[in-house]
Amino acid sequence: MSLIFQIFWIFIMITALFPVLQRRMLETARLRLIKKFEMKRGSRVIALIHRQESMNLLGFPIIRYINIEDSEEVIRAINLTDDDMPIDLILHTPGGLVLATERIACALKRHKGKVTVFIPHYAMSGGTLIALAADEIVMDPSAVLGSVDPQVGGFPAASILKVVETKDKNEVDDETFILADISRKAMKQLRECVRDILKDNMNYEKADEIADLLTRGEWTHDYPITAEEAKNIGLPISTEMPEEVYQLMNLFPQPSNRRPSVQYIPVPYHTEERGKKIASK
Repeated sequence: MSLIFQIFWIFIMITALFPVLQRRMLETARLRLIKKFEMKRGSRVIALIHRQESMNLLGFPIIRYINIEDSEEVIRAINLTDDDMPIDLILHTPGGLVLATERIACALKRHKGKVTVFIPHYAMSGGTLIALAADEIVMDPSAVLGSVDPQVGGFPAASILKVVETKDKNEVDDETFILADISRKAMKQLRECVRDILKDNMNYEKADEIADLLTRGEWTHDYPITAEEAKNIGLPISTEMPEEVYQLMNLFPQPSNRRPSVQYIPVPYHTEERGKKIASK
């Protein structure tokens, strides 16, 4: 009975420690790949990747957004980099706090060396604001950016203003008027911020045009701006994505405690080789 009890407690300890060991192994693999990418490009590589990861003992997925702590870490990494050294930022995020994303974008903009932002899948909202600070934005052909129009009280600022403009003022309550006043200020502030970020990479008129387009509520906040559309807008877009970026994304897994909804054989398929195998059968 004592032996069974000991085996039971050993099992409990292994079960409790496994997530910690798994996380340590993932972090080591990430740092090794980042170092390899840095040596290849002669740059400082910073990864700002937000995915669901079940790394706590209970295994619940944690959904993350860009917060103040993220901005502090990114800015510290930038400050630890020589002025002339290029910075490569690998970005995968649904967005986050305006204050945090603005601080990151401004810090990248002040950096004298070339700044490249790699977007393997998506960088929405505040992620797009950060990407705008880059000298070059490298997107997977299927990756997307998003609108950066401000949200006030859970609603698009542009939509709040439209309500006040279209309805009789006697039919609008005080709270809506307050939200409209905040919305007007937020849109003005964000437009100026985007214009200031862009103006060093293009003429003032073009920067103001893009800033207005991205902040005026032209699209819904989750509208996907493709690489082709972003290029047509006037952003410095490339679609030559290094393989190391995809490899790094594989080291930020989704929760493993649920049945996968997408499955495939994870090896490259080439048309000629596949044709020969089918013919040989």
